[in-house]
Amino acid sequence: MTTDALHPAEVKRCCASLYASDWASLLLGESLHPGGPALTSRLGVLLGLAPGHRVLDVASGPGRSAVYLAERFGCAVTGVDLAQENVAAARAAATRSAGAGRVRFLQGDAEALPFADGAFDAVVCECALCTVPDKPAACGELSRVLRPGGRVGLSDLTVSGPQPDDLASLLAWVACVADARPVVGYQGLLEDAGFAVDHVERHDAALRQMVVSIRARLLGAELLVKLRRLEPAGVDLGQARAIARSVERAIDAGTLGYALLVGTKRTSRPHLPDLDSASGAAAQLASRPRPGSAR
Repeated sequence: MTTDALHPAEVKRCCASLYASDWASLLLGESLHPGGPALTSRLGVLLGLAPGHRVLDVASGPGRSAVYLAERFGCAVTGVDLAQENVAAARAAATRSAGAGRVRFLQGDAEALPFADGAFDAVVCECALCTVPDKPAACGELSRVLRPGGRVGLSDLTVSGPQPDDLASLLAWVACVADARPVVGYQGLLEDAGFAVDHVERHDAALRQMVVSIRARLLGAELLVKLRRLEPAGVDLGQARAIARSVERAIDAGTLGYALLVGTKRTSRPHLPDLDSASGAAAQLASRPRPGSAR
């Protein structure tokens, strides 16, 4: 099944359910995104995080990045995730962390964040925007909850050419592949939402390393299923293995990668003319006699 036949709500539900499952931990390990804490730290440095900053982690999963940012930079971090199971796991993990008093987790949708305008100084979103059906709405929400001059840090899969057909399935969407965009696509989404993107970094090697690890873990999972020590839980391991191979080939071909983008929320939006006024002005110009024409 391709994502064209799926309702956006179904895509979001499937993504949230799988990333909250034991399968996500089994296949992805401690980190649910390429580069792990090292790239999370890099985002924090690029954002200039410091004690006293209010930070939002969108699609925070089990909370590892949020906890890490609070511990590493001394900031106050709020994590928001669609899956209540992830929120519960993140809250439990936060109580065991050194930054427990500076971290909290709430359930919420990236397309309709449950926070007031300008509530945060910085927002991070790691390897998650590609799974959101309505990306312009999500980017608009990132901008809305940031104060003017606040900073956004985004990391995600990128594409730079056509992808194999098997990377258009629901499982590929959940794996952050099916709706990945070119770097300029993410930059455009952020700029349309009111950000000035000032820094872009490529980290394709981190993605390849993660895919190699997933392929090895898939072999182990298949063995456990055959030995009846692990329930497949609706996951098609054969399809997952094929997708992992296709992803690795796409990375080696240079058509699939991973990037960090950082930007600042503009203090004012560029002025856009009123559509009615613009239409009226265009009509007036069109009705004027052209030089040399008979009217």
